[in-house]
Amino acid sequence: MNNNLTGTIQKVKVIKKKSDGYIVTDGEHEILLPNDQAEEESFEQDQMIEVFIYENRDKQVVATTVIPEATMESYGWAEVEEVVPHLGAFVNIGLDKAFLVSVDHLPKLKRVWPKEGDSLFVSLEKDKKGRIFAEPITEGEIQEDIIAAPESLLRTEVAARVYRSTKAGSFVLTGEGYRGFIHPHERTEEPRLGEQVDGRVIDVKEDGTINISLRPLKQEVMDEDAELIYNYLVENDGVMNLTDKSDPDEIRETFQISKSAFKRAIGKLLKERKIIQADGQTKINHEE
Repeated sequence: MNNNLTGTIQKVKVIKKKSDGYIVTDGEHEILLPNDQAEEESFEQDQMIEVFIYENRDKQVVATTVIPEATMESYGWAEVEEVVPHLGAFVNIGLDKAFLVSVDHLPKLKRVWPKEGDSLFVSLEKDKKGRIFAEPITEGEIQEDIIAAPESLLRTEVAARVYRSTKAGSFVLTGEGYRGFIHPHERTEEPRLGEQVDGRVIDVKEDGTINISLRPLKQEVMDEDAELIYNYLVENDGVMNLTDKSDPDEIRETFQISKSAFKRAIGKLLKERKIIQADGQTKINHEE
């Protein structure tokens, strides 16, 4: 069998039916189309059909009428089936065989490697030995086929999946095909390659790309910080030696938040009369 056929979509003719499937031909080679890879219940002799040709788990070159989105000519989302530390990630493109995304095409930081159940945006590539691998899409290829996001997307919530992870930030694609970017300042933790994230659009740029934030709105953050401070007071007999005049380093050491965030949260608690400040201390307002 010519290895040039594997990984390609071909128009083939049905020659005959066998117990385990159909024999089809491209005019030069005869290939088995297994019963479990035929979407139709039956094919007629001499019928022309479209198939994808690949090497199955048993290393047998076979045909399938299931045409995957990810091919040598196109990209598609492929779910991660398994991650092997020294090899890479095996992804499912819809066939009875998983294809390897090499460690060379994954981030250097293993903490942002994909996990089982994540999805990578890949196409198929063939090495010199004719073996087929999956490779994530590159930034250049994304730029060639970008879909411009409308201005109306600003301040709306979007679901997106990370297709590229760098020191500069995370690059994502939404379900509609819009390209987005998440700056490190706009996330509380770095998402994995292939992970789906939910965020809000904070900018629609002139080139049609979007900037996304995974951080909660300031009001939501203030509510969380206020709850954190109040719980701290409860656990410390209702008093602490920190106020909105305290040193920023002391505040960060205690609560892991900035002084400005601390002051906003303290202001909220004061306004709600849940706390009082006196003599360089913050206390729970037991009179309320």
